[in-house]
Parts: sequence; structure tokens; C-alpha cells
Amino acid sequence: MAFNPLEERGLPLDQQIRSWRELNVEPFDPDAVHPYTRCRVITMNGIEVEALVFSHQFARHTNDKDLQRQLALSRYVDHQQQKVVNWLLPGWSSVLETTIAYEQVATDLTAWVARNEPDPYLKQAYEFGVLEDFDHLYRYSNLYEMIEHRKAEKIVDELTEVIPGRPTRAHHRHPFDNVRDNYDKQTAAAISKLHQLTITSAEQQTLNYYANVGPQYMEPIARQLYQEIGLIEEEHVTHYESLGDGSESWFEKLLLHEYNECYLYYSFFEQEVDPKVKQIWELHLQMEIGQLHAACDLMRRYEDRDPEALLPTELPNVLLFEPNKEYLRHLLATQMDLTTLGTGYVRDQHERFVAMQERLQGDGTPVSDMVIEQHRERFEGADYRSEQAGPYPQEAQDRAEAQWGGL
Repeated sequence: MAFNPLEERGLPLDQQIRSWRELNVEPFDPDAVHPYTRCRVITMNGIEVEALVFSHQFARHTNDKDLQRQLALSRYVDHQQQKVVNWLLPGWSSVLETTIAYEQVATDLTAWVARNEPDPYLKQAYEFGVLEDFDHLYRYSNLYEMIEHRKAEKIVDELTEVIPGRPTRAHHRHPFDNVRDNYDKQTAAAISKLHQLTITSAEQQTLNYYANVGPQYMEPIARQLYQEIGLIEEEHVTHYESLGDGSESWFEKLLLHEYNECYLYYSFFEQEVDPKVKQIWELHLQMEIGQLHAACDLMRRYEDRDPEALLPTELPNVLLFEPNKEYLRHLLATQMDLTTLGTGYVRDQHERFVAMQERLQGDGTPVSDMVIEQHRERFEGADYRSEQAGPYPQEAQDRAEAQWGGL
């Protein structure tokens, strides 16, 4: 049956604050957990952090104390939810292991969204970005074997391939060329708005994670790789956040945040294989339904608008974590040589792109290339790859050679 969170009662907001005992969840076992359970946990942590950041910004843009109090209550509950979700991650996983999981999230989540996005312009934005996250997975996986002497398939299993994407050195663009056209809030499909908010939240969380953990390494090459890819994550957040319609009111955006959380918790509850984690998704779904109702009440009160008129009458098809190997190989073969110019995409290294490359990399080799070079030096001329769908596509190799000088 179709699921409409607006028709569900959920857990009333004033009943949602929990005790320390309830928040003290047991982390999953990194050696036994399904890789996509880990991905769902990382995704929902990013979604909850975005909810917190948005709520704080909303509160800073009003002097209405009643509204600030309502936002504070909902935000405190979101903070408890974020703590539960993020504390499912085990403390004995290394930073690099979690990093590789973050890039598996970015790869398979963005690929699924691209496959299911109805708007051609938005679809292209996700297809462009996912080839870069795909390459980041490859770079970090090579670093992982060099530093920790382990292979990334221990983390991603055979669900996600580890092979080169668009070379990381080609991701450094002038900031002007990271700003995209936005969807129109009046005509955009509801699922397009949810996709944009989901991917922006996930990329923002990755940006924050790399900014915090990068300096913790002693190895210079690890510190430099987090610095380089961290700058690209800033580009990605700009790329995805600019797809949203900035004319949406604060209350419209609040409504979208709450509805999106309902959508994702419902989606993940439907597919979760870990019983304990599944219970958390179910509880948080009921809590988000209550928070959605509270957001609807705020819109009625402050904007005298019907929130139901802005939202779908039922949730879209569930968002799935699943392998995207064939789709990604198709993108490798057809879009490896793309870059951006203004709000569009081109196959030429234009003047602004070249100038940015010279400014950043004119005095040496980017560390993303050094990681692969050093891996090949240590492992008999071989880089680390996990290929399940056959040899690396020749079309991708040819495009990389022609545009970027190789992989």
C-alpha cells in the first residue's frame, strides 16, 4: 500500500525526548555488518546533521521567540536522533575504513538518484558528480592498502567496484563553474526536490568529515590527500546546493527537510537487514512523522498556507542502496572527459579551467596521482582495483588519455 506520512499520526513532538539509556545504542560489528547497512547509517547521519544546521540558520533569521522555541524543541530531538545514528558506527573502525564507506555512499547513492531523477538537467548534475566520487573511492582505497595493508573489498564487498573514475586532478575547477541552474519550485517534481536535498546533505557531511579527520594523520601523503579531496567536496556541495530553488521560504524548506527524513527513514526501514538497526529506523520514522506534523502547523500559522498542497499524497518509490556497476561503467565510457563551464558541461579544457589547474598544480604533481604512483612502486607496478564487471572499459581509458593525459 502507498504510504503517506501526512495521514499517519506518528509520535507527537512533545513526547520524543529520550533518556541517556535509550540513546546508548550498541554499535554494529564492522566485520559482520552488511556494507549497505553501514551506508544507510552514514547517509542518515548526514541527513540529521543537515537538519540541525538548517534549523540553527532558520532560528538565526527570526526574532520570533515562539518560533525559536518550536525550532529548538524539534532541533533537540533531531540532535538525539543524530547521536543514535552516528553512534552506531564502531569506534574500532579506522578513519580510512569509514572514509571508504563514505565514498561508497557517495557512489551508490548518487548513482541511484541519477538513474531515478526525472529532470534531465538535474540527472546530468548527478551523473557528472558521481564519476568524481567514484575516483575518490579508488584513491582512498589505494591509500588504505599502502597505510593499513588491507583491501577495500573488506569494506565495500563486491557491491561496488573500485576502479578509476574521472581523474581527481581534473576535478579542480574555478568556483564560478561549480554553480548550476536551480530547479523551479513551482514546476519541479517532489522527488527532484528530495533528491537534491538528500545528495546535498550527504556531500556536506563528507566535506565536514574530511575537514575534521584529515589533520589526524601523521603520514604526509594521507594528510595531503584529505586536503585535496576535501577541497573537491566543497566544490560538490556548491554544485548540488545550487540546484535548489533559493526562493523557497524558510517554512517551505523546513517542510521539505521533514518530509525527506520521513521518506528516507521509511525507505531504509523497508530494506534494512539488521534487526536492531531496523528498529531504530522504525522509531525515527514515527518521530519524523510527528516532526512533519509540527512543521505543517508552523506553515499554517506563519504563512497561512496549506502544507498538504505542497507535498505528495504518498511517498515516492523507496530509495535503494544497490549495485550500480553497469550504470557507472556506461558513465565512464561516455562522460569521462566532461568538465563544467558556467552552468553547463563541455568537453574542452577552457581558459578558466586551465588557469585554475595552473594555479593549484603548476608547481608539482597532485597528491591524488602520487598515491597511485607510490602504490605502484610498492606493489610491483600495480594499483589497487576491485573489478567484478570485467576489464576496465577501453572507451573510458581512451577518453581519459585524450582529455586528461591518462589515469
